Amino acid sequence: MLSTETDILSTAEAWRRAGRGVALATVIETWGSAPRPVGSHLVVDADGNFLGSVSGGCVEGAVITEGMEAIADGRARVVAFGVADETAWRVGLSCGGRIRVYVEPVT
Repeated sequence: MLSTETDILSTAEAWRRAGRGVALATVIETWGSAPRPVGSHLVVDADGNFLGSVSGGCVEGAVITEGMEAIADGRARVVAFGVADETAWRVGLSCGGRIRVYVEPVT
């Protein structure tokens, strides 16, 4: 069962209050087949612990890595994954979808 958006955002807040570095990833655009809708969240800490989902498969791993990098450098970023990208099969969007995810450090 997927965590609710409230669970994810509450976890982000709790982790920050506990002094952990935290980033929040949000699906901002989808096209074609996408496993999670716009507005879906994933929270990650500096150690790679996470809660939530923005896609599934290897995309999730790539977004977690981007979140950890956002925590380290303090900069937000938009990452895109899609069938037009040569890595589509590797990151799990071989079904023809495309997504864009906004990843931001939580301060």
